[in-house]
Amino acid sequence: MRSSTAKVVVVFLGDLLMTPFMRDYMTQNITGIQWVASEALVMSSVLSGKEYYPYMGGTIGFGIRKGHIPRLGDFLQTVNPKRYPDNVLVRELWESLYGCSPLPSSVTQMPPCSGQESLLEQHSAYMNTSSPSITYNVYKAVYAIAHSLHKLLLCQPGRGPFQNNSCAQSNNIHPWQLQHYLQEVNFQIGDEEVDFDAKGDSVPYYDIINWQRGTEGNIEFVNVGLFNGTKAVGEELLIQEDRIMWAGHQSEVPVSVCSASCLPGSRKAVRRGEPICCFDCVPCDSGKISNQTNSVDCATCPEDFWSNNDRTACISKKVEYLTFHSLGIALTVMSVVGASFTLAVCGVFFYHRHTAIVRVNNSELSFFILFALTLCFLCCLLFIGKPTYWSCMLRHTAFSITFSLCISCILGKTLVVLAAFTATRPGHNIMKWLGPKQQRTIISSCTLVQVVICAAWLIDSPPFPSRNTQYEHSKIILECSVGSSLAFWCVLGYIGLQACLCFVMAFLARKLPGNFNEAKFITFSMLIFCAVWLAFIPAYISSPGNYADAVESFAILASSFGLLFCLFAPKSYIILLKPEKNTKQHLMGKEKK
Repeated sequence: MRSSTAKVVVVFLGDLLMTPFMRDYMTQNITGIQWVASEALVMSSVLSGKEYYPYMGGTIGFGIRKGHIPRLGDFLQTVNPKRYPDNVLVRELWESLYGCSPLPSSVTQMPPCSGQESLLEQHSAYMNTSSPSITYNVYKAVYAIAHSLHKLLLCQPGRGPFQNNSCAQSNNIHPWQLQHYLQEVNFQIGDEEVDFDAKGDSVPYYDIINWQRGTEGNIEFVNVGLFNGTKAVGEELLIQEDRIMWAGHQSEVPVSVCSASCLPGSRKAVRRGEPICCFDCVPCDSGKISNQTNSVDCATCPEDFWSNNDRTACISKKVEYLTFHSLGIALTVMSVVGASFTLAVCGVFFYHRHTAIVRVNNSELSFFILFALTLCFLCCLLFIGKPTYWSCMLRHTAFSITFSLCISCILGKTLVVLAAFTATRPGHNIMKWLGPKQQRTIISSCTLVQVVICAAWLIDSPPFPSRNTQYEHSKIILECSVGSSLAFWCVLGYIGLQACLCFVMAFLARKLPGNFNEAKFITFSMLIFCAVWLAFIPAYISSPGNYADAVESFAILASSFGLLFCLFAPKSYIILLKPEKNTKQHLMGKEKK
């Protein structure tokens, strides 16, 4: 007890066994212990001396309920051997109190006495009827027997409770017959109801006794509560906490715990080699909760739920996708601005469609490219918003077909540039194979290949909306799964193949003569296009959900802006700011010096 961290001790001992223990306890000067005593000790006056208070003050426990027995004190004063000469108990009491024998015939060798001696001061304990708890129980028991005998003697023959409706014989009462009436007894003494249940147990009434300091420093038994067995479950115990004085003369309830209770949101982890009441409180892991105090384990949240910050409740996971907020707004603005620039360039080219720079560079292909670039800018909007079955299929197929159309047009333009300069050499008449019909056929054929790939993709394993819960367990990321990865990379690979072919042909034609060699600008545009999409691949693979959609959108916008500015910014500059150079002679490098 001296070395333990426990501050509350429950004791099941009577005063005879507790007294020698307390002597050694007081010798070692152990204090600060809150005793919770059983009934055998809590009502004992043996340890009520003032020397015990520093060590046992504040003791609390259940005691047999006290009760008032009318005229008991007056009756005790009239009891003496002279009045009750045949009562052996009275004679023994007298021998114990006075050390004399009231009757000469007593076998004890004690001096004789009259039997009418007056009670002395040292016999006040015998006359103390202020708290007769045990006596009061005997008092109730006697009345219970009296009521039972009363009912037994009032039994009418032929109406009795025994065999053949018989009654007990008043001059020959058997114990089992009296027990029958005793079990059915029910009467009132004061504010208590006395009766017995089917098992023979009486209704329990207990006082809550607290040992407090008396006026002279000794221990007094103070009633601070009641246990009433007749009350409903949970309402039997009534304690007046403000009247309790705990160990050390403290009014605050003592704390005797090895570890404080684990609050909701954590679980108990028992310490090895220590009592079960010693444990650590471990916070629940993410995705797990405990909503009770001192939980031994944390419960896992359902799949679509996650733990809150306190780990006390499961809340719905936050659903994320690329929305028209922050990042989505930026992409939308860039997409609309890009499409607007493209339409503005288209308007400028249409207005100046009869000028040399528009005609020399094949105006029909230029308008096809501008149309395809407008679609490329606008298809970026398909990647913003909540993914659906149709939007997932449309976003990938629209992006791939529009870019394939755009690159096919640039490829056709590159072939025309090469053919135009090659045709000037003697013996070459290649331009007849690259007329307007042939150009449309080349563009349609190259685009048709991409359309076939996309159709096969949609038929076999189309893109579909999916819920990604693996990247971040606290969120549900709505994204478009590509369905067939092979088809997805075939689509990108075909666009890359077109871009590489276009780049090689433009690179070969970069040094052809002329003041405005469009092959140079096609080379730069394809260089930017390839660089953007080569950087896109690792960024796309490492980005989850809405970030993957944002990366793909940025790649579309960056490559579209690259094509728009490299191919059309120089022409627009000459058309709008240098109209004097917008002549066939200047463009072909044949103007007079």
